[in-house]
Amino acid sequence: MTGNRNTKHKYKTRMRRFILDVVVYTPFVKMVVLLVVLWLLFSGGLYYFERDQTGTFIATYGDALYWGVAAFSTAGIAGAPLSGGAKFLGAVWIVAGSVLFFGAIVATITTYFMRPMQRPHKKIIDTIEYNLEQLDQLDLDELDLLRETVDTLIVHVERLKERQMRDSA
Repeated sequence: MTGNRNTKHKYKTRMRRFILDVVVYTPFVKMVVLLVVLWLLFSGGLYYFERDQTGTFIATYGDALYWGVAAFSTAGIAGAPLSGGAKFLGAVWIVAGSVLFFGAIVATITTYFMRPMQRPHKKIIDTIEYNLEQLDQLDLDELDLLRETVDTLIVHVERLKERQMRDSA
């Protein structure tokens, strides 16, 4: 029973970390907000151009909102706007909405999977590896300073490991 709780706790912790990473470190939220704002604006413009047209299926702002979602998310829609302004605005929305929608997905996935390469510990390790390659060029004072720094780093790493082991127990 305890093992099952630990598994559930680890799953919840990972899920929270994943959601936090997506919200904080990817453009997902910004792009969704931009998409919604543009959808509302384009739908308003579409309704403005279509409201006085006879025979239009976009008779209300709600109809325009529906058309806005259907237009950029499917291969085809039931009807097209009648007025020239609405047709132009609808075409722009189909392209812009599709680009933003699929762009948000691609940007989020790319950013999420690239994030580990941008983490500070990766940069620290890269810096240490670079400096190790330069050891032959250091004088005695620089080597002593390096030894002191490494000793401090080892103590710090051991403290972090102990804390993580305590927290995970």
